[in-house]
Amino acid sequence: MKKLVVLTGAGMSAESGLKTFRDMGGLWEEYDVMEVASPQAWVRDKELVLRFYNERRKQLLQAEPNAGHKGLVELEKYFDVEIITQNVDDLHERAGSSKVLHLHGELKKAQSTIDPNLIYEIEGWELKLGDKCEKGSQLRPQVVWFGEPVPAIETAAQITQKADICVVIGTSLNVYPAAGLIDYVPESSPKYLIDPNEVLTPGYRNIEFIQEKASTGVSILIQKLTPEKD
Repeated sequence: MKKLVVLTGAGMSAESGLKTFRDMGGLWEEYDVMEVASPQAWVRDKELVLRFYNERRKQLLQAEPNAGHKGLVELEKYFDVEIITQNVDDLHERAGSSKVLHLHGELKKAQSTIDPNLIYEIEGWELKLGDKCEKGSQLRPQVVWFGEPVPAIETAAQITQKADICVVIGTSLNVYPAAGLIDYVPESSPKYLIDPNEVLTPGYRNIEFIQEKASTGVSILIQKLTPEKD
């Protein structure tokens, strides 16, 4: 069975009603997103950062996987599908995808501020000041903030190197280090990019562009990749 590696970004979940930072215009209320999604923001105002992620979590609990998420599950009938996502939501898992690697952490989890290996499921949507790990330190969102290293990037590169087919959905390929993963795909492996916006990619990447939103684009992809049904 061929390995199909799928790289997904914010555009994957946009049809489920989850706002991207771009949708926010880079702002949340009157705050620049850098003011609520960085280590500096956490040091400056933990309560504000927690409120930002609590709102994202509340929004996620009301969201449902869209046809794009479900289409990727359909492809598991034909391929060994591995998803590498920049998204912190759990919509891939809720749709039924069996192999999902989260590059930037998971919104529904918290981690210790003194031991990042201590990770906890968050019940409901709220993480509060005073919620502590077993070692007594404040819990923070289990999310990779701007300026922090991406621990899963090496694992992601190893997965991408084995791709027989690679599909990129809903990401501009401009945010590093995630954008560099496409360069690990073997040169001979077909590559597809699904995005409703025009995305400029270097010619050497040799990517077939499907200019559609995720749900429509994944449907077109399924037609291209799977045998015709009787």
